[in-house]
Amino acid sequence: MSDIKPLLQAMWENYLALNPDARRIHDLFAELNDGVVVNDHIALRTFALEPVRLEAIARPFLEAGYLPGEDYEFKAKKLRARHFYHPDDTLPKVFISELKVDELSERAQGIIKGLAEQIDPAALAQDSFSYSGRHWSLDYGSYQELLQESEYAAWMAALGYRPNHFTVSINHLKSHETLQSVNDTLQQAGFVLNSSGGLIKGTPEIGLEQSSTMANKAEVEFSDQTAEIPTCFYEFALRHPVADGQLYQGFVAASADKIFESTNVK
Repeated sequence: MSDIKPLLQAMWENYLALNPDARRIHDLFAELNDGVVVNDHIALRTFALEPVRLEAIARPFLEAGYLPGEDYEFKAKKLRARHFYHPDDTLPKVFISELKVDELSERAQGIIKGLAEQIDPAALAQDSFSYSGRHWSLDYGSYQELLQESEYAAWMAALGYRPNHFTVSINHLKSHETLQSVNDTLQQAGFVLNSSGGLIKGTPEIGLEQSSTMANKAEVEFSDQTAEIPTCFYEFALRHPVADGQLYQGFVAASADKIFESTNVK
């Protein structure tokens, strides 16, 4: 894939379908910024299992010229992640995380491996896989079992492959210079923000400040019933200069750890 923009646009439309709040927020900031809202990064989730490991999800981005960035570990949540960036800095970074399934209980491993076995390898070969949804049948009881052990596992099992969040780049907003002012605008408009670890995660000193809404909820079809669960959220990032005078371009694991909780049920 040489032109990544059609894929990014398709991912955005897929994301908006599950997260109508994101459309409202995007339009709110677009109105204040001459129609321009720049996306800092997109986040994707997967399982650390063949054939859907992190590297497989990254394939279309690498083929479009993206380069591997840093690796991250989230030991308590049993996750590893890597971000990817493009030499064209007008393109968003892509943050891909994967659940270390082999660190879960045998019961949870069995459920997740059963899901992965239902994926058609031909589907994975399509560039559209990153927004293709769920490739397996899942009953509500199995979802609840996974939820007791890992919010991330339950989210993946219920929703499959789709953007977990997009991110407003505050550095590109004319209307707001601080994350606090963005949060104030969002709260005044009635949006609920993720307060885990504080409304603002990170500091100027470490190069990155982040906040996020709590995920929209939507009715999701399970094999035996329909239930309302958290889906996707919108993030806001403000990057600061670091020692070399350039804006920090990575991610902060301690902050990302709290951002993950934007999709928590509990």
